[in-house]
Amino acid sequence: MARKDSYEERAEALLAPIAAANGCEIYDVEYVKEGSDWYLRAYIDKPEGVGIVDCENVSRIFSEKLDEEDFIADSYILEVSSPGLGRALKKDRHLQKSLGEEVEVKTYKPIGKQKEFVGILKSFDKDTVTLGTEEPSETKDMVFARSDIAVIRLTLDF
Repeated sequence: MARKDSYEERAEALLAPIAAANGCEIYDVEYVKEGSDWYLRAYIDKPEGVGIVDCENVSRIFSEKLDEEDFIADSYILEVSSPGLGRALKKDRHLQKSLGEEVEVKTYKPIGKQKEFVGILKSFDKDTVTLGTEEPSETKDMVFARSDIAVIRLTLDF
């Protein structure tokens, strides 16, 4: 297991009881380098939405636990936030929860002449994601190889 994955896994295990005690669930944990800085980002969620107080409470306790465990060798910046409205659907549990919702799929390379597709998330498995799209005269399914997908996110309807 890569160091990054190990850090994310251990951080998520530490975060789980803290999030639960604050009425939240973990949406995602990521350890990423941006520029010269490392970031440990924890995304929390709850049915009625996450507020600044939720993030503050979870962050304070999580930070203390991370300091106690001290398993991350690099210096890093801790961020605790909501995954946001247009959240990326990275894991199978995210996709499962979003079945029937409208999503946007961006691919690494063009398929036909486009790289962005919008449709209803109909199904997925370990290798593919299927969207239901509406053409002017018909409804059709588009099947994408997961390896071709750069990002899947919920669409924003304003």
